[in-house]
Amino acid sequence: MTENQSSNSKIKHIAIAGNIGAGKTTLCEMLGNHFDWEVHYEDANTNPYLSDFYDDMHRWSFNLQIYFLNSRYQQILKIQQGDHVVIQDRTIYEDAHIFAPNLYEMGLMSKRDFDNYKSLFETMTSQINPPDLLIYLKASIPKLVEHIHKRGRDYEGSISLDYLKRLNDKYNNWINSYRHGKLLIVDADNTDFKKNQEDFGNIVGEINSKLYGLFSDKE
Repeated sequence: MTENQSSNSKIKHIAIAGNIGAGKTTLCEMLGNHFDWEVHYEDANTNPYLSDFYDDMHRWSFNLQIYFLNSRYQQILKIQQGDHVVIQDRTIYEDAHIFAPNLYEMGLMSKRDFDNYKSLFETMTSQINPPDLLIYLKASIPKLVEHIHKRGRDYEGSISLDYLKRLNDKYNNWINSYRHGKLLIVDADNTDFKKNQEDFGNIVGEINSKLYGLFSDKE
């Protein structure tokens, strides 16, 4: 950890946002290793609702969203109470501004459930702080589909292009109005941070600039 990083003890929470298949987990791992940050992953592998949701979205949409909301809320409480800098795979805001509204608009979540969900979200977020930096992986539908096919998760096989497009539109609208704190947008279509060390180095440089003021004259 650099002198600049250790001197800024207030920084505790970095979060990566992005659509399904944008590369959030990969970037989380790489940045966690580089900066010696603790990584909090999205609870996908052990989520008891995810597979059922993709088989029957109408039946399981509310259950899934409540599970994710609770999981991410617990993560944030641990981050705020802890002593380490944490990088989080997906944020609590994405559930409320993108996934739940999309399910409601598609008729896959009832108004009663959606209103209940929104009320709970507002109560939870009134008690937490937003990330010190939000990193948004902006990817096109072809890039998302490419990544989804490569990782080959069975439960993602039934995701439709229309569903991905709806989510992408909501992501872009949300990011355009994001005012909770510092924001870094990464063009995932033209940035191969996994295989290209220069691309990854550029992201690291941008993060240092946003968090610690390095190269601030270039912002």
